[in-house]
Amino acid sequence: MEQEYFEEKTFNKVDFTQKPLIKGEYESCNFISCDFSNSDLAIVVFMECEFENCNLSMANLTKTALREVRFRNCKMLGMHFENCNELGLSVSFDNCNLTHSSFYQTKLKKRTFRNLKLHEVDFTECDLSSSVFDNCDFLKATFDNTILEKTDFRTSFNYSIDPEKNRIRKAIFSMPGIAGLLDKYDIEIDIKN
Repeated sequence: MEQEYFEEKTFNKVDFTQKPLIKGEYESCNFISCDFSNSDLAIVVFMECEFENCNLSMANLTKTALREVRFRNCKMLGMHFENCNELGLSVSFDNCNLTHSSFYQTKLKKRTFRNLKLHEVDFTECDLSSSVFDNCDFLKATFDNTILEKTDFRTSFNYSIDPEKNRIRKAIFSMPGIAGLLDKYDIEIDIKN
């Protein structure tokens, strides 16, 4: 069965919970203020697309291709990026809420993540080397056997990263953030002195 192909199309305020997105390939398309919550996006290909002010919470990403896809001001609760087609997986996020999402075993090297709410996000066995997390909130996020080499956390906060269980060589942290590397020792750090 031949799939549909869409190029340089703008979808504005479409409720895909009522009328599902057509399975196919979307290249250089813009999705503005659309609702994809609980939608089935399995096997859909997105190339150089942008999602702005969209709700993608709990969308099914099984074998979904995300190639050079940008998300801005989106609500993306409980998404499982590890289910995506890993070939060419390339995403960027700006001012999004990804609470309860999972990046288990994904490879997201040299990516920039800005102004994100990453509460209880699973980064287990993820490769985030040389990425930048700019003003991101990692409250209760999980880092376990995660590759964080040369990753920049200077402006981020609320992370708890065990240096013995993660690869953090040459990662960059701010002085107040150092406490997030020592959480497991249950010690108090006075950064005023």
